[in-house]
Amino acid sequence: MISELIGIAPHLSLPPFEYRPLMSRKAKMSTQPSTAQYLLLARGTHWDKGLSSEEIQKLMSRAHAWFDRLSQQGKAKGGQRLANKSKIVSGKKGSSVTDGPIAESKEAIAGYLLLQANDMDEAVEIAKEWPLLEIDGMSIEVRPVVSDMPTGV
Repeated sequence: MISELIGIAPHLSLPPFEYRPLMSRKAKMSTQPSTAQYLLLARGTHWDKGLSSEEIQKLMSRAHAWFDRLSQQGKAKGGQRLANKSKIVSGKKGSSVTDGPIAESKEAIAGYLLLQANDMDEAVEIAKEWPLLEIDGMSIEVRPVVSDMPTGV
């Protein structure tokens, strides 16, 4: 659901989000124009605190319209809301496992969207249109997806 993608009030009823698998690298190379993929990381938690149900619904309608437009244009390729609980694995061979993310963190990743865009500038312009950016504490990080993993690592 789009509400899950952007980490919003799960009690609102919104149409389900349709996941579309990505094309294989070979198919992409032969059929896609010269575009790149970008990961939009939605950051911010508890964004809906202090908003009325009506305000939340208005924002959600606008977020739905934004996402639907991107999907119709073939730019939104998939995405999901992320759970508030996680484990952070670090150290050599995962020697340290801690709970995360820090619940109070404004930088916690609430969800992601895989975007197809011509370049970073277009991806940033699309991200700027995200309706939840009107709320203090919300942000979107735009990162290019690297198409090939390094070999011999």
